[in-house]
Order: sequence, then structure tokens, then C-alpha cells
Amino acid sequence: METSAAAVDVSPTPWTGRFDGDGDAHRRWWQAIAPHTPQAASASSRPAVVLGFCSDAGVLRNKGRVGAAAAPAAIRAALGPLAFHLDRDVFDAGDVVVEDDLLESGQQRAGRAISGLLDDGNLTVVLGGGHETAFASYLGVAGSEVVRGKRLGVLNLDAHFDLRDEPTPSSGTPFLQMAHAEAAAGRELQYAVVGISEPNNTRTLFDTAQRLGVKYLLDEECSLETVEVFVADFLAGVDVLYLTIDLDVMPASVAPGVSAPAAYGVPLPVISAICRQVAASAKLLHVDVAELNPEFDIDSRTAKVAARLVNTLLA
Repeated sequence: METSAAAVDVSPTPWTGRFDGDGDAHRRWWQAIAPHTPQAASASSRPAVVLGFCSDAGVLRNKGRVGAAAAPAAIRAALGPLAFHLDRDVFDAGDVVVEDDLLESGQQRAGRAISGLLDDGNLTVVLGGGHETAFASYLGVAGSEVVRGKRLGVLNLDAHFDLRDEPTPSSGTPFLQMAHAEAAAGRELQYAVVGISEPNNTRTLFDTAQRLGVKYLLDEECSLETVEVFVADFLAGVDVLYLTIDLDVMPASVAPGVSAPAAYGVPLPVISAICRQVAASAKLLHVDVAELNPEFDIDSRTAKVAARLVNTLLA
């Protein structure tokens, strides 16, 4: 099997940010993060490793607004200046880059990288990329020894089910692909979604969700209290969790830089509360953030939201 380093296309480069001084009291993300190497070790709590998935291919296939391939760099740029208060080491493993329409091979490479990082005991954080990032993440999680014999749950914060049944995989198909892969392995996909926009999902998609036993909350149902109970119930039925955040789950005023901006959306405080709840559960295995499109962002607003959520999840 390829090592995680061998599956990465672009090595990590130095981060940048505001400089207030040396030492822990002044540290920001750009000063704290280090390039990941196979020998990278941590004396603190479980280390986190960031991996970029630079892909537009799935969004293009899904007839969306392309530009998400530039998202990993934009999220790193937004994370870099943030004050670093984490009690864990954080490393950067570089990027997997999808050239042209070679999506499937890129997902396979990202999957191998993620599996290797998970097997080494890391919490993995993938910066997408369109939501085709999710199937790359699934390949990595499902291919890891860490999940053997454990109940895996997939929690998606998203306005869309992404359960399209189409001959060509795209950013709209990853969770149906996961369901098929789990069925082939003799398992049932444990999949839940927070933030579904009823007007933006066809009856066919709702029927598919029902057939697969998908648990979901509509965006208009997402109060803090309702979401907390929903997430707690889902967490109770799984041993390890893969959390995927499609930034279009939030209102367009909060997250304008996405392929499909939301007319309604789930408020940022609710999304942030979910991240805190998941992080506190001790079940979080892997997280990805998808659908940032810097070309359509305003004052890096969406990138800054993505960075804040990543910071919350690792705290």
C-alpha cells in the first residue's frame, strides 16, 4: 500500500500570518503548524493533520460554479493569522490535486493519504474542494484500520442530500456512492444530515433518503435545542464519526463563496455548536470542509468561517 506521503501531489509550503512575537503567548496558527513527516510525533493530545483536496471536477460535473480547487489555499490563509490556543500539535501534509477531469484517481490518492494518516493515530482534517471531497474522505476512513469492527457514522452539515443517482460521480453523488460501497461490504450506511433545504432537493432525493434510512433535519427545524438532541441521538448509535461540512449549509450572508449559496440556511451559532458537541464526544475520527469557492467569496468571509469551524473542532 502507498504511504500517505506518496499519495500527496504537492508538499506543504510555509504558512503566513501576523507576527506579534515568539513564544507560546504570541503564537498564531502559522507559527504553530509544521510540515507533516512520517516521523512527526506529538507529546500532547492526539495530533491533527491537515490535507488539501484541490478539486473542481465534481462541481463541474454537477453543473455548479467552479473554483473550489483554490479553496485549500484560501482556508489555510484564513487559518494562518488566528491565535493558536489548541492543546494538540497540528501538521500540514500538503495537497492532493485533481487535474482536469481525473476525479476518481484523485479521490483514490486522497483516500490512501487519509488512511495512512489515520492509521498513524492522527485526527485528519481535509480542506476541499467541491463536495466530491466527501467520497475521497470516505475511501480514507473506510480503508483505515481504525474503523475495523466499529460502527461508523457520517454526519453531513449540508443544504443538500448529495444522493444523486447518476452514471458519472460528481459533487452531487458522494453519499449514494458511500451507501453502495457499504452495502457491498455487507454494512448499512449510517448517514445523517443537518440543514436540508426542502426546495433544493427533489422528491426523488427525499425518496432515496427514506429508502436508505437517512436521518435529517430541515434547515427551518434547526434550533439549537433541536439540533443538539438530533446530533446526540446520532452519536449514541455510532462508535466513530466522520463529519463533513458543506459550507452552503449556512445563509448566503454568512457563506457567499460557495457553489450554491443558500437562501435560508442554518445560522452559524448552530453550526458552531454542532462542532463543539462533536469535538466533545471523543468520537470524531475525520472531518472535511467542502464547497468554498474563493472566486465568489466576499472579503474572504466564507474562508474565515471555514477557518473558525476548523479551529473549533480541534480545540
